[in-house]
Amino acid sequence: MTPQEIFDQVHAFGMANTNSAIVEKYKRYFKEGYDAYGLATGLVDANVKEIAGMPGMTPEMLSEISLLLVQSPKYEMTVIAIRLLLSYNKNWTIATFHTVEKWFSLGITNWAETDYICGEMINLFFKKGLTDLQSVGAWRSAPNKFQRRAAAVGLIKPMKQSADFRPFFDFIAPMMHDPAREVHQGVGWFLREAWKKQHEVTETFLMQYRETAPRLIFQCATEKMTPEVKNKFRRSKK
Repeated sequence: MTPQEIFDQVHAFGMANTNSAIVEKYKRYFKEGYDAYGLATGLVDANVKEIAGMPGMTPEMLSEISLLLVQSPKYEMTVIAIRLLLSYNKNWTIATFHTVEKWFSLGITNWAETDYICGEMINLFFKKGLTDLQSVGAWRSAPNKFQRRAAAVGLIKPMKQSADFRPFFDFIAPMMHDPAREVHQGVGWFLREAWKKQHEVTETFLMQYRETAPRLIFQCATEKMTPEVKNKFRRSKK
């Protein structure tokens, strides 16, 4: 089967198993809208296993299939793309990283897809030496706000494995004035996790932006701090 035929098969499977109750259950979490089939987790897993196990399937073909899947507006199509690539992560190459990078310009349109990619894939790319801070540098100014979010959220696990957080703070500094709410949340989440590990260096970084950065970043970043520590990051009264 060709990648297009497999895509058509997955879409037909989704349409045949649409569950409006599941869609209704989850749509409240997506302010930007939630277009989904409503597939139960077991059905998604079965579909991934079937595709990955097709005779003659190769990592290269799975990458081609993923590029088609993420262009669909249906939420589960991107989930299937992610899981397909994860199923052969032992064979990942730099080309795999560039495939995932392309996803953002093709169809990553919500926080859940973004954070799934960040949590399950980006750290593996770092561990395997297939990407680094320089390689994801352009993500910080990408047209897609969810790719910009990924530039921060995708670094949470790699950061935690480093003894020196300063290169990571230098990396996210240009994002401290990003215009998008979803990016503010991602940057704040990154800083919250950094603070848990290294209080002093994180607070020093935050203090530089106390007067200028969006307050949502600070709301997220200071969530685990005591009220006394939080007060340090209030803007000065004018």
